Amino acid sequence: MAKANKEIVEEVNAKFTANDPEGFLDLCDDNVVWSMVGEKTRNGKSEIREWMAGMKDMEPPKFTVAEYIAEGDSVACRGDMTMKDEKGIDGKYSFCDFYRFKNDKITELNSYIVKHKTEGEKDRSATA
Repeated sequence: MAKANKEIVEEVNAKFTANDPEGFLDLCDDNVVWSMVGEKTRNGKSEIREWMAGMKDMEPPKFTVAEYIAEGDSVACRGDMTMKDEKGIDGKYSFCDFYRFKNDKITELNSYIVKHKTEGEKDRSATA
């Protein structure tokens, strides 16, 4: 089962790169939950579809996947991506996505995305 789930996550990344949100949603359960850390959690295909429609005019991200880890009904995927911001400027990000599956469909997606600092950007890290 884990191998099939890993292949589904590979397909998910291809769908995002191809700007194919419906192709991504076809891989999801109707009641899928997508939690993007620091953002609103989206519940169900219709809420995710509505959120993604707001990005339809944006250039799709470019992914470089460093690693997939599959175990049971879960797959973790991490890597880097380049994505344009609202001003059309390329931003570099690192990501880690955790997927949970049931009956070959994504039921849960937890995404962690960190923007790389650009030259001159202040360090906002916490201090002890």
